[in-house]
Amino acid sequence: MTGKQETGVGRYPAGLALLSVSDKRGLVDFARRLVGAGFGLVSSGGTAGVLREAGLEVRDVSELTGFPECLGGRVKTLHPVIHAGILARRQLAEDLDFLETQGIDQINLVAVNLYPFAATVARPEAGFADCVEQIDIGGPSLLRAAAKNHESVLVLSDPDDYERVASAIETNSVTPELRRELAARVYRHTADYDRQIADFFVTDPRAAVAAAQAPAAELFPERIQRSWQRRQLLRYGENPQQLAAWYVDSEPEAASLAAATQIHGKELSYNNIADADAALDMVLAFRQPAVVAVKHQNPCGIAERDNIQAAWEACYESDPVSIFGGIVALNRPVTAEVARQMHAIFLEVIIAPAYEPEALAILERKKNLRLLAVPGIENPPQRGLLMRSVRSGLLLQEEDEGQDETDGWKTVTKLPADEEILADARFGMQVVRFVKSNGIVVVHNRATLGIGPGQTNRVGAVEIALRQAGEKARGAVLASDAFFPFDDSVRLAAQAGIRAIVQPGGSVRDEDSIRTADELGLVMLFSGRRHFRH
Repeated sequence: MTGKQETGVGRYPAGLALLSVSDKRGLVDFARRLVGAGFGLVSSGGTAGVLREAGLEVRDVSELTGFPECLGGRVKTLHPVIHAGILARRQLAEDLDFLETQGIDQINLVAVNLYPFAATVARPEAGFADCVEQIDIGGPSLLRAAAKNHESVLVLSDPDDYERVASAIETNSVTPELRRELAARVYRHTADYDRQIADFFVTDPRAAVAAAQAPAAELFPERIQRSWQRRQLLRYGENPQQLAAWYVDSEPEAASLAAATQIHGKELSYNNIADADAALDMVLAFRQPAVVAVKHQNPCGIAERDNIQAAWEACYESDPVSIFGGIVALNRPVTAEVARQMHAIFLEVIIAPAYEPEALAILERKKNLRLLAVPGIENPPQRGLLMRSVRSGLLLQEEDEGQDETDGWKTVTKLPADEEILADARFGMQVVRFVKSNGIVVVHNRATLGIGPGQTNRVGAVEIALRQAGEKARGAVLASDAFFPFDDSVRLAAQAGIRAIVQPGGSVRDEDSIRTADELGLVMLFSGRRHFRH
């Protein structure tokens, strides 16, 4: 059936290496080193062609199997001669005797990467049939077989592993730990590949079960399979005694930290990443030039203006004390003048879509200041489901969308809301959804003046926000993430000079709050939508 070559003797002392790759990076150099280490090469299709063009001797898969590639290349390596050569247990005499009797070569290394399914799906012009043809069958089978028999077969699914594996082979330092690590990488890789295919059939409009036809329950499927790649081992977690690492989705969203480029500064910490993600999430909510400052995942200043410098100045003035050591996110490029003003204070991280050359030169004078460039901030895509880990579980929910318009809002007091109040009320409800509950914000002219986050009672949050706003509260708007259970918050707001209150409404004591607002001369709006953030 085949021209047998035993491992350790004959033409190929190290056995056969089966190479079948879509990603040709590093292939020729790796193959040359394998040949130098005593391997014979086996391949098919385009991989074999690349190796032959480089002057390497390659046996076709069909030469081993005695069966031609067929069905337009759909069947190449799915054959007992191939899989027996991979799966034979080298420590069992009966397995080796079977290979001897059948004239089957041992395949001691498998390097395969899979058809580019996700890349094909990402192309709008690719049709359903194009996507289906990029579902790899033989590749996952080869990888899984080799990974199962990893004690005897080296398996590589990523070209980035070629160098260290070739070096280990050449120095006779292939360890059991390396073999197991490579096998684990294979199973993670194939699991992620299968998830991509399953997601395509469920959600992609080109698939047989299109999103528009799928039941609403498909938003929350019975089983979730996701894959995260370790991006960074962190120095520590929230505190020095905690180990930590940062993982990113294998298919990161645009306008996310996973898609960011760090262009300056020292390594991000656990707390940097958590706060930077919160700041980015907030700034993505605004379409006009906006700046957000964050401490401990709560905003300490948010402002929206007609230009980014004015937005920065208003954000800074919101709370010049808390911004010290904070994280700042902008939805427009950083200008030189903004950079000069930022340089004057201590910041941990700055996030922006881009930096003007002069701005970058100014900010880079601070060697530890972390500068992140995040594409897509100015026109972010719609977000998917939000995930939150709980012990031995996961919570999923849709994003809490903001309220750009006041459709459905009601003025419930005798005094009506003018356009200035409505503009600040919209801004306030856009901001308060990012404040930990119970959350209160005091705003004026599309900038925060006071923020009361994360209190166990609402009146406590009101007191904090008003105290921070001080005299600036006079004539401002107060926004609440949920209804007022009593009228005490309304009375505090009036004493501080608040002009208007916006809240969702819905308390059994709403009439008390409305009556008190009328008595004290306040405007009160009901938005009809709660914005808890736990």
